Order: sequence, then C-alpha cells, then structure tokens
Amino acid sequence: MILVTGGAGYVGSVVADQLLRAGHGVRVLDNLSKGHREALPAGCELVVGDLAHGAVVDAALDGVDAVMHFAALIEAGESMRVPEVYFRCNAGHTMGLLEAMLRRGVRRLVFSSTAALYGDPPRVPIEEDDPLQPTNAYGESKLMVERMLSWHHRVHGLSYASLRYFNAAGATPERGEAHEPESHLIPLVLQVPLGLRDRVSIYGTDYETPDGTCVRDYIHVSDLASAHVLCLGALGDRPLIYNLGNGRGFSVREVIETARRVTGHAIPAVEAARRPGDPAALVASSSRIQSDLGWTPRHGELESIIASAWEWHRGHPRGYQA
Repeated sequence: MILVTGGAGYVGSVVADQLLRAGHGVRVLDNLSKGHREALPAGCELVVGDLAHGAVVDAALDGVDAVMHFAALIEAGESMRVPEVYFRCNAGHTMGLLEAMLRRGVRRLVFSSTAALYGDPPRVPIEEDDPLQPTNAYGESKLMVERMLSWHHRVHGLSYASLRYFNAAGATPERGEAHEPESHLIPLVLQVPLGLRDRVSIYGTDYETPDGTCVRDYIHVSDLASAHVLCLGALGDRPLIYNLGNGRGFSVREVIETARRVTGHAIPAVEAARRPGDPAALVASSSRIQSDLGWTPRHGELESIIASAWEWHRGHPRGYQA
C-alpha cells in the first residue's frame, strides 16, 4: 500500500492513477482544501484529513509500505506575504509526517520538491549540484524539508527520493489543473478563450531573457508522474536527488503566443510590474535521472502540452466544479 499525501491535487492525482495502473494499492490522504474528490482515480482509498493532525496521519500509515508526499502550499508570491504559513505547513507538517513514519516503521518516501530551491541560478540548465539559494519562502520551506530528509536518512535509515521540478503543465483526459484561485500561467491564459477573463497579465518585461519575460521549463504532468513512480521502485541505500524538466525554457510571451495558436483566440495581454521572488529563468537539466534510471519526457513540445491542457479545460471550464 502506498500513501499519497495531497493525492487529490493536480500532480498527486495523476501519480495515484499511475500507481494503481502499476498494480499498487493506493491510499490518499488529503484535506480537500486545494484538492478535488473528483480527481481521484477509481480504486484508491481516500482518507479526508490534515497532516497537522497526528492521529489521522498515524492511522493513514497503517499497512503502508511507502509514502509519496505532495501535500503542500505552492504559491511563491503568497509565500512572500505570509512566510510563516508556508514554514508551518510545508516544513512543520512534514516533520509530523516523518515522526509518524518513524513510529509506524515506514522507511521509504518520495518527496515532491521544487526548482525554487535554486533561487536565481547562476547558469541554465540547472544541475542538481548547483547552489541552493531560494529567493522566496516557498522555496526555503521545501529546502528545509530536503535537509530534514537528509538527516533522517543518516540517522534513521530513511530511503528517499527528492524530485525538484519546474512548472507542471498539461493534462490527461481525466485530470487537469484546477486551483482556486488560479495563479499558474497556462490555465490563466486558457481562461481568456474560455470567456472567464478578458486578458492575461505579464508580470515583468525587463528580465535578462531574450524577450524580457520570465523563462520557465514546462513539464507535462504525466511525465512528472512517471518519474515519481520510477523513483519509488528505485529507492535504495542512497538518496535520489533529481531535477525533472524538459531541458528547454519557454518565456511568458512564448506561452501566450503558443496558446493563441492552439486555441485560435487572440488572448489579449497586458504588461505589469514584476512579482517579488520571481527568478528570470529556471530551466532544468534532467540528464542525471535519464542516465541513472532511463527516464525521458514523452511530451516535450510546448504546443502539445498546451493542447492537452486546452482539451481538458474545454471540457471542464470551471475545473471540477459542475
């Protein structure tokens, strides 16, 4: 049995589905504050509860062999307004999860980390051994977790993988990106042709990038999920620290222009000031996981990623809401 924390969320639900397809038993622990019951695949067990409640976590670990940990707050901008909330939720609640795992004798964990650990990197593509210097509290909270995992490995023999990824994007036919409020670029852009907003904002046009807008490495959610499942099977005596990404970066303007082609809609855009804590470029080198485990993204083209998201959003214009 695999426990998937945050398994009703965007990435977690796709991982839960792939785990089931691979023959694993799956139990999801989710408080449904951000996740969606409708995103859960048939055949998984749902425990509605919060990582803050130790008794709930302890019970959810009954009969569990490994944990896939996705439950977290993820908005970098918000983390710069209320950092204390991010440290409590992302770091503090993970500490409670680790303590419960120790009590239950569960010694395997795959952690959904972030590229925000690298802050504003001195080079791209980023390698796993590059400096870890977050520029926002979200990234710092995830770095705190990685340090906790390292110490639990040394002291308690925790076998773990930490997967640092960039902008999850795209959709499967059954599951897509639906946050409330929405803050991620691709679904925000697609809300314009859906008639849910009049225009999209470009935050910052004076970055040191080819067109002045932020550059990010977008990776399809199915590719992310397959890497998590692959790492679960590869857990062993040494920690697995991997970047996940396409190795290619796309600017905000490129994303908007690609969405215009995919949707056939003009998608008006307006320029706005930079947001605090946004690095100019985040592009991953995933050569290490490709060399070690043979993982390769199957959906590398931005147009195909956006097309899959557009197909899902057209069928779910208000997310999982009826």
